[in-house]
Amino acid sequence: MNVKQPIVEICCGSFYDALQAAEGGAKRIELNSALMLGGLTPGTATLKLIKKNLPDLKVITMVRPRGAGFCYSREEFQVMEAECRELLEAGADGIAFGCLTAEKNIDAEKNSRLLSIIKEYNKEAVFHRAFDVVVNPMETMEQLIALGIDRVLTSGLQEKAVDGMAMIKSLQESYGTRIEILAGSGVNASNARKLMNETGIWQVHSSCKDWQTDLTTKGNGVSYSMVLGKQEMMYDVVSAKLVKQLVDSV
Repeated sequence: MNVKQPIVEICCGSFYDALQAAEGGAKRIELNSALMLGGLTPGTATLKLIKKNLPDLKVITMVRPRGAGFCYSREEFQVMEAECRELLEAGADGIAFGCLTAEKNIDAEKNSRLLSIIKEYNKEAVFHRAFDVVVNPMETMEQLIALGIDRVLTSGLQEKAVDGMAMIKSLQESYGTRIEILAGSGVNASNARKLMNETGIWQVHSSCKDWQTDLTTKGNGVSYSMVLGKQEMMYDVVSAKLVKQLVDSV
């Protein structure tokens, strides 16, 4: 049995999403932009609106300058450092980040530099799912602990967390007393409790995604669709109903 109070973290891409997450009962969110790219750095205006209107909601903000992977150029990393400080100045409760080498190992220098900024503000440092593509997860976890990372978001090196439960359980049993393990990807009300029970974790991360329609997405032979099929005229949002179902389930 989990002895700690379960935590549900909702992945949000807007002020609207944050309002929906809070309405559904979530106490913490990860704030991004461009969720269809896996989540990029959000704007400070969005963060400030959230902190002003939802002062009790903990907001972890993503620092990620582009899509694809996590091996960043010197110029990209300069942007990341500036974004990290700007978000913390704007009220972020923590930063989610992750820098890797081309060999899929931890980039100790870059991660340390971001971590030093975060700790300067006494905020939380979260290593995101860059962890799920590293060569040696156990060695990587030891390195992250040594660096001073507070929490790691992982799907257990699988596309969905339910498929990575064996790895998540192993990580929790080996390192759970020294670093927080947050399971994410494909987590919902139907599987969150089982995931917690079978792995020993007490925190889950979910998008609780729904869709809204924008009829101006396509017209005159021009399309700005993010997805094809029946959702061609839609964009993704957080559903307060799905958040509540998830919160109630754990």
